[in-house]
Amino acid sequence: MPPLTDAGALAIAKLVMGDAQTIWGPASSGSTPTLGVGDSTTAFAKAQTDLQAATNKFRKLKDSGYPTRSGSTVTVRATYATSEANYAWQEWGVFNAAAAGDMLQRKVESLGSKTSAQSWQFTVDLAIQA
Repeated sequence: MPPLTDAGALAIAKLVMGDAQTIWGPASSGSTPTLGVGDSTTAFAKAQTDLQAATNKFRKLKDSGYPTRSGSTVTVRATYATSEANYAWQEWGVFNAAAAGDMLQRKVESLGSKTSAQSWQFTVDLAIQA
């Protein structure tokens, strides 16, 4: 699992303590899992609150039916249409909102270059390990 941001660590601590506000909040809060991709290769820092790309970054709400959970692994999936996020995917993050909100985690990794001739399905497994 990629390292947590400060906001992600706080959300998990609140969950352990039974606080109603977690990274995705209660179902009634309107917070919803969102995956973001960008073209920055800036190294991860736990204080980051957003993707680091200056202009080429895009957040996509999770697909219907997600997230799912199997044991201690939570899976989030988003499908990027042909008109969305057409650039080199160099970073990704998991958020609780389509704009603003909190970033649970961010990872710098080259996932390839998406073009307008392609629709990409992006899946992230958040495996909580002992």
